[in-house]
Amino acid sequence: MKPVPLLHEPWRSTQRQERAASFGMWIFLGSEALLFGGLLLAFAATRALHVEGFRAAGRATDVALGTANTLILLTSSLAVAIAVEAARAERRRLALGGLLAGLLLGLGFLVVKGFEWHSDIAKGLFPGGAALQGMPGATLSSSFYWLLTGLHGLHVLGGLTLLGWMGLQAWRRLRPLRSPGLEAAGLYWHLVDVVWVFLYPLLYLDGRA
Repeated sequence: MKPVPLLHEPWRSTQRQERAASFGMWIFLGSEALLFGGLLLAFAATRALHVEGFRAAGRATDVALGTANTLILLTSSLAVAIAVEAARAERRRLALGGLLAGLLLGLGFLVVKGFEWHSDIAKGLFPGGAALQGMPGATLSSSFYWLLTGLHGLHVLGGLTLLGWMGLQAWRRLRPLRSPGLEAAGLYWHLVDVVWVFLYPLLYLDGRA
């Protein structure tokens, strides 16, 4: 496998290439924000029609696992931010360590979420499940829960794949540490974190205040 050069055509300077990569990633992140923003707007509108059902479904979620995953993901985002800053400063060991920590924490998030989903299914907390029968609106809330957490989980998996690929190339010295690709991957991972910060109170804290 050939090393990835720092400068690519048609760019004539790394500064312009970094700005272009950052601008392109922000456009992509904007489209992702519109996707999740539309779903959250639909969630809010539906909840306004079925307040009690949504509150009952919210109380049925596992707030302990949800809180643990929030802390895990926030710490992972911090680790990735440290890795990106260390890469800018050419501190190779710190950069690779930060990426590894971010990856392991991200995998931990998915493992915890997998246990939570398994527990939800066992308890009948899914659309049409026995635990939600007789609560108007609870099935709709559960549908949003599975849609939003499932879609977010796919984004976590995509982010881990991206970070893992960038980290592997940097570790094998096939990609320079100060790579626009690494910074773009870091921005994407922060999006995953920000989305969860919105999902956590909506899905886990509703009905518990």
